[in-house]
Amino acid sequence: MAIEAGQETRGGGRIRLGMVGGGEGAFIGGVHRMAARLDGQFELLAGALSSDPERAKASAAALGLAPDRSYGSFAEMAKREARLKDGIEAVAIVTPNHMHYPAAREFLKRGIHVICDKPLTSTMADAKKLAALAETSGALFVLTHNYTGYPMIRQAREMIAAGDLGTIRLVQAEYPQDWLTERLEASGQKQADWRTDPHRSGPGGCVGDIGTHAYNLACFVSGLELAELSAELTTFVEGRRLDDNVQVMLRFRGGARGMLWASQVAPGNENGLRLRVYGEKGGLEWEQEQPNHLWFTPFGEPKRLITRGGAGAGAAAGRVTRVPAGHPEGYLEGFATIYQEAAHAIRAARAGKPAGPEVLYPGISDGLAGMAFIDACVRSSRANGRWMSL
Repeated sequence: MAIEAGQETRGGGRIRLGMVGGGEGAFIGGVHRMAARLDGQFELLAGALSSDPERAKASAAALGLAPDRSYGSFAEMAKREARLKDGIEAVAIVTPNHMHYPAAREFLKRGIHVICDKPLTSTMADAKKLAALAETSGALFVLTHNYTGYPMIRQAREMIAAGDLGTIRLVQAEYPQDWLTERLEASGQKQADWRTDPHRSGPGGCVGDIGTHAYNLACFVSGLELAELSAELTTFVEGRRLDDNVQVMLRFRGGARGMLWASQVAPGNENGLRLRVYGEKGGLEWEQEQPNHLWFTPFGEPKRLITRGGAGAGAAAGRVTRVPAGHPEGYLEGFATIYQEAAHAIRAARAGKPAGPEVLYPGISDGLAGMAFIDACVRSSRANGRWMSL
């Protein structure tokens, strides 16, 4: 189960947290702050909340940060916080993609743990440099693929690892949305503006924004490693600079096959992340908009509904379940689970010990895999769908 109120004082008190990005007008920064607070494990003490110093200062004041812990740049923040006796232990990076690498670099090289939004960076070159730095820094690197924190996703992973589906044959992942059906970025809407800008988002639009979520989830649950893919990236909206629809054929090591579809121009879909995994002995089905339900079908038998906190849910799901069965848990709790797992790992690091095997969070290797997926999709699509290895 999740850590209960009051337990946050064990292992040296709450973890001192800073944030880069996430100021006025930002979406994901607020999500990260709520997630960090949910289990009482972190205390936000410092921030470089905007690239505009005045906006950063106003945002910090609105959040109740001390004026001397509000910074005009992440570089200034990293240098000063590393010198303070009570400086931050971890930093959340919630900027557009192109700023992930330079911000993470400043904190990692000073031994400050990094909790970074996905994808890892905006380019493969930056991803490789960041991975090399993370390897030598001694600090933890956590990537917030929040859907891996959902209890029934942990349940599905546990069942597949236990052999309940037998040898995996097929993995189907899809993630349709409709919010970019029109050229929203032309209106100046902040989220649409940077997510469709190749200079800030990277070479992938939809494939980097939500395709990486579907890909990460497929690998996390199935335990499979992708060997090669064939992709078609399409830009349907005239004037848009990046793809808004993605179709990918997948070949996994060991012989399993799969398909991935992600779209941000599919009217009628809000956040339709869905995963289906089929093996020789049965299948599993999960959809994000009904996150507390997991369908399990042993071959030749009726479908069985496993619910979060209900009969049939195992230890992996129970460990990250916060409220009784029948009370929905979802998006914010999934994010909070990643923060909670990060807290377990940071507390273990405080004690000079490794975290236990039950502590699961996406890390630098998952970030590299996501960037390799984006890169291979872009290369394949430019080559008219040619099969590309990762």
